Amino acid sequence: MKNRLSAVLAIAFATTTLAAPALLRAQAVPATPPAPAAQDKPAAPPATPDQRINGKWKFVFDTQGGDREFNAEFTIDADGNVTGTWEKAPATGTYKDGHLLMVFEVTSEEANETAPLHLDGKLDDSETITGTWQFSSYDGAFKATHPKP
Repeated sequence: MKNRLSAVLAIAFATTTLAAPALLRAQAVPATPPAPAAQDKPAAPPATPDQRINGKWKFVFDTQGGDREFNAEFTIDADGNVTGTWEKAPATGTYKDGHLLMVFEVTSEEANETAPLHLDGKLDDSETITGTWQFSSYDGAFKATHPKP
């Protein structure tokens, strides 16, 4: 009888031990479903660049030989890149937060030289650009306005 009881207990123990993990899994509280993914907020539209830089400009350079006038026409794209013409030459640069920065090749017949022209200026509320220019060994201040129609 003792052997029989031991055998029954052994079988009962084995059954409960082997069945316990399955029973626990079946009785386990269902996992909380994952929270829905946070909805991505739509990206804010990119800031529209200040369009006041677009159009025709009359630049007046302050030089050692007196004022020199130049005509330019600029267009700004959505990324703040400026393209256009300086007299008849292609002109490129950037414009952001009222700051115009341009570097492009020009030929000066007066200086008989081709070199990069650097313009660094700020556009104010009266739609006037003031700043500095540098070409070869020459430099100075400039002022630019939209020409009168």
